[in-house]
Amino acid sequence: MIPTVQSARTVESGRNGRSPNGARNFQAPLSEDQFVAAVSRERQRSERSKKPFLLMLAEIRELDSTKFRDALISKVIHVLRHSIRATDVVGWYRSDQVLGVIFAELGNAGKDVALGTLKSRMSDVLHQSLEGVGSAAIKLSFHWFPEDTVPPGGSVDLSVYPECQRQTPPKKMALSVKRAMDLLASSLALLFLSWLLFAIVLLIKATSKGPALFRQTRIGEHGKPFTFLKFRSMYVDNDATIHKEYVARLIAGKTDSPAQGKPEVFKITNDPRVTPIGRILRKTSLDELPQLINVLKGQMSLIGPRPPVPYEFERYDLWHRRRVLEVKPGITGLWQVRGRSRTSFDEMVRLDLHYTRNWSLWLDFKILLDTPRAVFSGDGAY
Repeated sequence: MIPTVQSARTVESGRNGRSPNGARNFQAPLSEDQFVAAVSRERQRSERSKKPFLLMLAEIRELDSTKFRDALISKVIHVLRHSIRATDVVGWYRSDQVLGVIFAELGNAGKDVALGTLKSRMSDVLHQSLEGVGSAAIKLSFHWFPEDTVPPGGSVDLSVYPECQRQTPPKKMALSVKRAMDLLASSLALLFLSWLLFAIVLLIKATSKGPALFRQTRIGEHGKPFTFLKFRSMYVDNDATIHKEYVARLIAGKTDSPAQGKPEVFKITNDPRVTPIGRILRKTSLDELPQLINVLKGQMSLIGPRPPVPYEFERYDLWHRRRVLEVKPGITGLWQVRGRSRTSFDEMVRLDLHYTRNWSLWLDFKILLDTPRAVFSGDGAY
């Protein structure tokens, strides 16, 4: 049951220092590390159970008086302790700056009802308890997980992914090195392969009508859309329905069974929309070369998960989303070198999640070394 349904009972229990079930609710707020871990666990639990949760953040604004600020923090913690259920979790989202509360087990109340009631009740409780300057110094925000959809042109609400935003000094240094390598490698590749790029442009223009470059919206790091570049391998003005239907079947695990003695392929084969030159470009992965421009612009990296199209992302299960949240998408990655189109969709996601959890410069280097073998073998490429 959501805490708002029992607001009178909860507030009354706070007056005698006990939660509704009789247990004392005076535990100290979790530290930042503990609370971030708690948010991550609750999100993963929600991904499995499909039960939503609400994260409330109380940002404590800067005040002239340190003494008054310390007293205000103590008061806010005291109010929160007495206004939530024993099963709710309170802690530091950012140490000494932002307090957080995880409201889980929200019952059968709809999102709008639960969110509206909690916003109203928590705002009223803090306003009545703090009054005046104290109330004005607290800024509340509410974050529902899972989001229904990602807004067009927007990005995923990272508030419920706090670990994605936290970077240790060693990781910051490693990411800076990764970006420097991306800049250097993409610049040199575009320079030395300019003759090949020009030749491909001429072949595409000579064999089919339309632009040589294909531009498409893809979902990048943190769910932010960007314009993705490829050499055009299809006829212009083709119908995307074939791919949309295939993506739906693929994610649902309903691809056609393979013929006896042949491996299962998780990509459209003999696609009628693809041009003759396009088939060669796809088989050799040369159609991906323009993405070096995306790398140069910082929208992609050389190594990382492949960026999905919006209609693919919309069909993702909750746990699938993490493949595009924590790192920049890449031109090549574990999926390309360890299975390509011959792995199931869920297995591809697991490979991407393995990459994000175990990322290192050494892992990137190994993937980069394995990529030429995967490309030249053509295995799983269509």
